[in-house]
Amino acid sequence: MCFLRKLRPNSFTPKKARIAVTQPVRIGIIGYGSVASGPYTRQIKRMQQEGYQVEVVHVCDVQPARRQVAQERLGVSNFTSNYTDVLENDAVDLVMVTTSMREHGPVAEAALQAGKHVLVEKPMAVDLEMAAELVELSKTSKGLLVCAPHVILSPTYQAIWQRIHTGELGKIRLARAFYGWAGPNWGQWFYKQGGGALFDLGVYNVVSLTGLLGPAKRVTALAGTTIKERVVDNEMMKVEAVDNAHVLIDFGEGVYASVTTGFTIQKYRCPAIELYGDKGTIQMMGDDWDPDGYELWLNDVGAWQLHGETDPNWPWTDGLRHLVECIQTGTKPVIQPEHAYHALEIMLAAEAAGKDGRTREIASTFTPPTFYAPGQEPEAAHHPHPSPPLRQAQDTAPSQERVHLIHDRTQL
Repeated sequence: MCFLRKLRPNSFTPKKARIAVTQPVRIGIIGYGSVASGPYTRQIKRMQQEGYQVEVVHVCDVQPARRQVAQERLGVSNFTSNYTDVLENDAVDLVMVTTSMREHGPVAEAALQAGKHVLVEKPMAVDLEMAAELVELSKTSKGLLVCAPHVILSPTYQAIWQRIHTGELGKIRLARAFYGWAGPNWGQWFYKQGGGALFDLGVYNVVSLTGLLGPAKRVTALAGTTIKERVVDNEMMKVEAVDNAHVLIDFGEGVYASVTTGFTIQKYRCPAIELYGDKGTIQMMGDDWDPDGYELWLNDVGAWQLHGETDPNWPWTDGLRHLVECIQTGTKPVIQPEHAYHALEIMLAAEAAGKDGRTREIASTFTPPTFYAPGQEPEAAHHPHPSPPLRQAQDTAPSQERVHLIHDRTQL
């Protein structure tokens, strides 16, 4: 049988409309390690090239050597090892919290209390008490709070959301998500209490699945530490955090999903997310933080439809752009602190279940944002949030798409 290879669409990235503003958004970065000095620095430069009025005015890191890195990569000489200096700087509008995980919650809390807009990397905190304080504080703070991961902003995620919520696949009954790698050999905090594979990796899948399927009802898991010692930062250390996990999520009405994650996976070749409905199957290719299009099976078509990635350059740091746009346009972010809290509760429940094998009820909930394309939205749909400018999915008219078909793989 003929197998048609997936072809990438025309190689261009749609340009986003520039935003007319009178003042730039001034950024202070707390934690200038690999995430901030690499991907987020590239995101800032990309935004500046696209016409966004943003500038970094203050950088903080506990390692003094990062001063030179900040100077070289951002041209910023205003450097400190005390994060309160950034919070007390009146020239800072937006604080990026890109520290190690255990510091996320306290630093984000202090930044909100200082009246700053805040982008905090995942997880928002490492315990529910601190996370709950952030959620409540975000309701009264002058600043907006956006919590990573930012997977719901990708065009591929939004295209899949549309396919599901316009009913093409029928009711979704089962789902699976996957993300892992061998683990970092730097940053011992990854492997200490408050770190681990669920907080660092599985969080992407948890946020994606709950965004697509809604709030979880119950969770159980096999989760533990399988590699007891690792060489990190050139020295042997004891691993304290979960590095290997299968998480089972109950969404109610007999709808189930699984998340496989770990610092135990060398390589893999499988979709990031698969969702199985009464009328078909949809699967995200690549990773949910770095999608590569999606594949769609509809029973009444009888073949796989291969949809190439519409924005191959979409960055997982896109939440920064989204937050800046919300600041500049006065709109509420679609990435909600309640969603991040719900994901954290799921992950903590999974870790606890890994110790005693018990299923845990999930007490929190949230309202997932909607991503209907023009003309798709049902009359009864409810919009809890105004829609800020979003990087919209390109394939909003399925009947007009250029797609490639392959036969059912089970028949090859």
